[in-house]
Amino acid sequence: MIVTRFAPSPTGLLHVGNIRTALHNWLLARQGQLAGGGGRFLLRIDDTDAERSREDYVEAIRADLAWLGLVPDAEERQSRRFDLYEREFARLAASGRVYRCYETAQELDLKRKVRLGRGLPPVYDRAALALTEADHAARAAAGERPHWRFLLDHDAPIIWEDGIRGAQRFDPAQMSDPVVRRADGSWLYMLPSVIDDIAMGVTDVLRGEDHVSNTAAQAQMFAALGATPPRFAHEALLVGTEGKLSKRLGSLGMAELREAGIEPEALVALLGRLGTSDPVDPALDADALATTLDLARFGRAPARFDEAELHRVNAAVVHRLPFARVAHLLPSGMGEGAWDAIRPNLGHIGEAAQWWQVVTGPLAPPPAPDAETAAFLALAAETLAGQAWDDGVWQALVDALKTRSGRKGKALFLPLRQALTARDHGPDMAALLPLIGRETALARLHAAAVAAG
Repeated sequence: MIVTRFAPSPTGLLHVGNIRTALHNWLLARQGQLAGGGGRFLLRIDDTDAERSREDYVEAIRADLAWLGLVPDAEERQSRRFDLYEREFARLAASGRVYRCYETAQELDLKRKVRLGRGLPPVYDRAALALTEADHAARAAAGERPHWRFLLDHDAPIIWEDGIRGAQRFDPAQMSDPVVRRADGSWLYMLPSVIDDIAMGVTDVLRGEDHVSNTAAQAQMFAALGATPPRFAHEALLVGTEGKLSKRLGSLGMAELREAGIEPEALVALLGRLGTSDPVDPALDADALATTLDLARFGRAPARFDEAELHRVNAAVVHRLPFARVAHLLPSGMGEGAWDAIRPNLGHIGEAAQWWQVVTGPLAPPPAPDAETAAFLALAAETLAGQAWDDGVWQALVDALKTRSGRKGKALFLPLRQALTARDHGPDMAALLPLIGRETALARLHAAAVAAG
């Protein structure tokens, strides 16, 4: 069984980069389900930072995932797992894999500069390992509290086969022993994440490439706790259209996208393929994306997010949405026939109200036609009045007018569209005219014909 997780910190709202990570993890788990091997997508709220974590952000995270259809199979909160962290930390302390340190940030910065000046890697020098129990007792008596580091094993390189980046190799001697616990007893990200992944049975960790060095250290933490590490894959981060990391991507939240009229299906279609060599296909639903997900097709180059492309995908998605999916979002009285007629002209569902007003009125008065066009529109009203009113009324009207007026092409169609809709373009008139209705259509043709006088 594939078990993935999405682990946001509730210190802010989710942005498109977070959502892309969540989506790919959901798709990976869903792929396992569809293949018959089983899959679970877990939501872990990383709320160990009590000062910055907020409950309204937790609710917003849940709401955003639900809006996108990324419903987790289970949810955990790190703030409720402190007892587990304490037990596992005690095991590491007993085996000598975590140790106490006292350097201040300023002292550490000075040490880094000294090592750089000597041509050495700017990593922690492990000076605290030389402290005796008497030294620790003296510091405690002086009111000093230690922070804790995880002791990396320097005897062998850290190696794993990354699902996206391929073979990875790190020399632990070129890495600092990571701080895992602050002097006030609070936890940093690294160790609780490993403990949770073990306890929650996570088999696959798919996250951003900014976590690659974290993975190198965490691989040893899994081993120190007697567990086999999950499969790791690190995807390229998103960049903006300008080709560099964009601050806007870090603030482009789901509320803003919803306000802009973006549908969840469009965001799933775009982000599901963004960063892969596969084309974005608005016709694919989430299950189709899951079936075709292949980490080997993820590129190493930064994934470019283009808001204009998102709106194009959104329009293509809207053009395919069935009436049942959008009925509650449409103006009162707008039925399935109207939706089918209007949707090919929409970029966003919210625009349906504008086109529905074209049907129901009132319309802004069209420009006054010249005398010849006015006569043509009067002929159109006369012709329409004598025709049967059915689904073929538009074709019958234009066929009759071609014969009676000699007009064709734009000279035939445009004056009719302008008179009937007050627009130069729009939905297919064959579908629109029956919606407008006989009496309204005749009144609009008559009004346009007399506007010249």
